[in-house]
Amino acid sequence: MNLILNIREAMGSLGANKMRSLLTILGIVIGVASVIALLSLGESAGASITGEIESIGTNVIYVLGGNSSEDVTNPKELTLRDAQSLAASARTSEIAYVAPVFSGAAEITHADRSVTTSILGITPDYQFVQNLTMAEGEFVSAAQVEGRSAVVVLGPSIAEQLLGRSAGVVGNTVRIGGYPYRIVGVTEAKGGSAFNNPDKNVYIPISTAQARLPRSGSGASDRVQNILVSMVNTDNADLALRQIREVLRSTHRIPPRSPDDFTLLNQQDILAVADTITNVLTIFLGGIGAISLLVGGIGIMNIMLVSVTERTREIGLRKALGARKADILIQFLTESVLLSLFGGTIGIVLGWGISAVVSQIATSSGTPLEIAVTLNSVLLATLFSAAVGVFFGFYPANRAANLAPVEALRYE
Repeated sequence: MNLILNIREAMGSLGANKMRSLLTILGIVIGVASVIALLSLGESAGASITGEIESIGTNVIYVLGGNSSEDVTNPKELTLRDAQSLAASARTSEIAYVAPVFSGAAEITHADRSVTTSILGITPDYQFVQNLTMAEGEFVSAAQVEGRSAVVVLGPSIAEQLLGRSAGVVGNTVRIGGYPYRIVGVTEAKGGSAFNNPDKNVYIPISTAQARLPRSGSGASDRVQNILVSMVNTDNADLALRQIREVLRSTHRIPPRSPDDFTLLNQQDILAVADTITNVLTIFLGGIGAISLLVGGIGIMNIMLVSVTERTREIGLRKALGARKADILIQFLTESVLLSLFGGTIGIVLGWGISAVVSQIATSSGTPLEIAVTLNSVLLATLFSAAVGVFFGFYPANRAANLAPVEALRYE
């Protein structure tokens, strides 16, 4: 029996019970659509996170307080003195700019509008470390840091929220935590997501932030949360890390055999962690979709078993007329695989549509997420659906093939 004849007979058998076949296909449709949509969502989320991390800058090293990997006795906090030592040391030839950051949450208001957001206390070097450009006005200056000036630089999104515009706002006054601040500049729009969106940042001199923003605990008055360091050459990242470590260990007076009381992260470390997390997320989401596909496969087995029972006399007649065991086996397997492939094809289209809808919803909610259906996810879903058809169709097909012709013909 050739393949074309098998397919024609399988189509005829499936067409004889249209509603039952459609309901069976529906299980595969849902499974395949779930696999494609969820895998695409996981991969797109990973690409978005990676893009946001890379947009921060490829040459930035993050200095964080504390050491989570080793036990440290009486760890010292990061301070402005640490940043000044890194900037001034003759041993840090691979360092271009050093930008300490002190942040705190506060309410920023203008007229009857208010926004509660994170306020960043920074130095002028922060602009160069983060590659910020000014749409108007100027960034925080060294003189303003020295004089604890009440000045502020706004991201364009915050300016829009507070003043209804992001142009022509220099010279206006806003209040942060109840204190008046004069707007001296607005940064140029860069875009981003909730993970990293400089358009929503608010910058004030670090000295002003340390004096006015709420602080937790009773640490040093010049404490900072972290220090950003930009490298001269990204190819020499390991050398830059060693230089930073040497200076900070000296500043913190850490004995030679004692662990660091700080943590250094470069972008590759962060990307590696992000990749690990997103890969786990993608596998998890794919697993959820695979469960749906498995349920659809069980539905195929159930329907094929019913079909074998209903067509017992037909099977007996075929065998009596000379059909071999392999012919019967292939006939029922063909029906099972066709059910899976029909469901898989519809599922691919549905999964593509779901991905497009999710992408539109994300964009309209202010979180751009370009969800692209990849060839890998389509191939995986298609091959898996065909495999489901073969796997769950084999038992009913084998049962039909093993029916004795005489007993099958007697079946009522």
